[in-house]
Amino acid sequence: MNNTLLARFELSLAGLPQILGQATSEQLRQRSLPDKWSAHENFAHLAHFTLVTQDRMARILQEETPLIERLKPDTEPAFLLLVERSPEEVLNQLKELRAQLNQQVAALSEAQLERIGIHSAAGPMLLREWLELFLVHEAHHLYLAFWRIREVLQMAR
Repeated sequence: MNNTLLARFELSLAGLPQILGQATSEQLRQRSLPDKWSAHENFAHLAHFTLVTQDRMARILQEETPLIERLKPDTEPAFLLLVERSPEEVLNQLKELRAQLNQQVAALSEAQLERIGIHSAAGPMLLREWLELFLVHEAHHLYLAFWRIREVLQMAR
């Protein structure tokens, strides 16, 4: 297992307290822009995307070059259910799911990281590339959550 990849997995949510700041549950749920997800919706998506990544990883490890469809979160029942939960519940679930995923990633062998899954839009990718995709995608939504929180706080002033 690549130590750099594992360290990035272990540290990727370390900035969560700074991102959240003093935002209340209500502020996390509030949309600063009508057509953009709230911070809560971004966190719910991350929890859902972590589950999806665990499933994708299992398929790549068990099947021979599985075709994996691109995620459409707005229509995914699991995502929609998460959005209905409280921000505290979603954040706790996100942390639990990420701890599980971190353990799964830590247990991967170099041979397993070389297994291939076919992304419906990006084509064939090694499992290590799927994991990079996860980290980049997660960072993107943490960034969006940061800005949604700051925008809501600015609106409250």
